[in-house]
Amino acid sequence: MTSSIEDIFAAQHAALAASPAASTLTERRAALRRLHGAVKVRERALIEAMAGDFGKGAVEVQLTELLPLYQEIATARRRLRGWMRGRRAWPGLALFGTSTRLRPDPKGLALILGPSNYPFMLALGPLVSALAAGNRVIVKPSELAPRTAALVAEVIGACFEPDQVAAVQGGAETAEALTRLPFDHVFFTGSTRIGQRVMAAAAQHLATVTLELGGKSPVILGPDADLAQAARMVAWGKLTNGGQACVSPDHVYVPRRNKAAFLSALKAELARMEPDAARSITPQHLERMEALVTEAKAAGAAEAWRGIGGPGRYPPVVLTRISPEMAVMHEEIFGPILPVIAYDDPAEAIAAVNARAKPLTIYVFAHDPHFARRVVDETRSGSVAVNLTMAHFAHPTMPFGGVGASGQGAAHGHAGFLAFSHVKPVVVNHFAPLGLLMPPVTARVRQRARLALAWMRGFG
Repeated sequence: MTSSIEDIFAAQHAALAASPAASTLTERRAALRRLHGAVKVRERALIEAMAGDFGKGAVEVQLTELLPLYQEIATARRRLRGWMRGRRAWPGLALFGTSTRLRPDPKGLALILGPSNYPFMLALGPLVSALAAGNRVIVKPSELAPRTAALVAEVIGACFEPDQVAAVQGGAETAEALTRLPFDHVFFTGSTRIGQRVMAAAAQHLATVTLELGGKSPVILGPDADLAQAARMVAWGKLTNGGQACVSPDHVYVPRRNKAAFLSALKAELARMEPDAARSITPQHLERMEALVTEAKAAGAAEAWRGIGGPGRYPPVVLTRISPEMAVMHEEIFGPILPVIAYDDPAEAIAAVNARAKPLTIYVFAHDPHFARRVVDETRSGSVAVNLTMAHFAHPTMPFGGVGASGQGAAHGHAGFLAFSHVKPVVVNHFAPLGLLMPPVTARVRQRARLALAWMRGFG
């Protein structure tokens, strides 16, 4: 397998060397059109593959795998001309007489390491950005969703020659072999722990990285929050993809006086939505869920509600009486377990969020815009969503990404295009009077230097 990987990489490297000029707008749009067509004719196959891999329902596949991917392709095709054009940059008074254009160039050879939770969209979505930016790409889909991984490889094989885009299948050893190769950019979606290893490997070749990681996204309910709306949104976010989502609501802070009413509404929504929840991706995920609940209860947590569950499906569990030292409060849950924590003052919830690593997203439910603004102003996170969960991920023009332990860099739309691009400044001298300040340093040159400095100082 290693020699095959190296052969593919060598073929892409040779093709890049043979055609160093960046691909044209027409060529990039054609590549995106081929990708769209290959996905479109395999929609039914994708639904069947994901049902087999982890029981994901057809509607959920359509809404969370296909719709965001089609939107990503449509946005790139529609806006690509402007993205490729770049922009002018003001040269400043110091470089008067020059002009500068910021030109986006492809980084070159890109590696995309897809995750198991959204194994189709999060393998091909970054590919859209890489193609829009004009790169050659190797994609490794997750081996934990083998039917979907095979379909990703089929889509790529139907659209591209291997020296432009190739899919490589395999497990952790394959991913490690790929990260040892000198790619120009690596796009990884997965856990923070593996993200650290990917970043360390990329550093050996000084490759740039985009890391889409997890991040225990908290929910903060304001005193005036619509509890029915919050319960519905939180339950939907927690059960989407079986809770296996980087932006899944991880735990909830609720005003103490509203706790009972919120729990009642939350239990009803979870019970209503549970029958359509996806399975755990692997049996190990089930074991991990049970271990988190068992450890929390042994440390004093109360199980406020438990769903029905089923073969391969961990039941939704609501936990109360939570303390910060419990594993469920410092490990990413990545499943249908939801700790609910009461607070007396919003400052308590904000302080608790700030005491942990920066989350990928913070969810706020409040009618009062000042409450939402306070959370935005006093916390640090990859993004903030007010009165909704999950859906902001599919925003077509919003940069999506984490900060610190929840990620590095951003994806989607123009941000994704820039992630796979090097923005190269091109400076052209038209009539800059630089020669007036060049050696030999005569009295006249010293005088000019003093005048130039005084002139610039006056603009400070």
